[in-house]
Amino acid sequence: MLTSKQRAYLRSMAQSYDTIFQVGKGGISEKMCEQISNALEARELIKLRVLDNSDYSAREAAEEIAETVGADVVQVIGTRFVLYRESVDHKKIELSLIK
Repeated sequence: MLTSKQRAYLRSMAQSYDTIFQVGKGGISEKMCEQISNALEARELIKLRVLDNSDYSAREAAEEIAETVGADVVQVIGTRFVLYRESVDHKKIELSLIK
């Protein structure tokens, strides 16, 4: 679980990130979750977006995907959301220093 300071730090990092996944009318598939999991392993922090034609709200999509891939929801704003999961092999973000 992330502390509020860790969450704030990750939010500030994610501002400059591009959206790399979109949830559309196809919904959230197993294949999509697998790709998101791989992206989290490589990057640790990713930004996603829910399209207008999706049956999900950004909050619903964020929570469902986070639960499936074992990530934390950092932020949900409008149609976009940010997920974080510590990488096993490609650790880039050091959160242990932020208490």
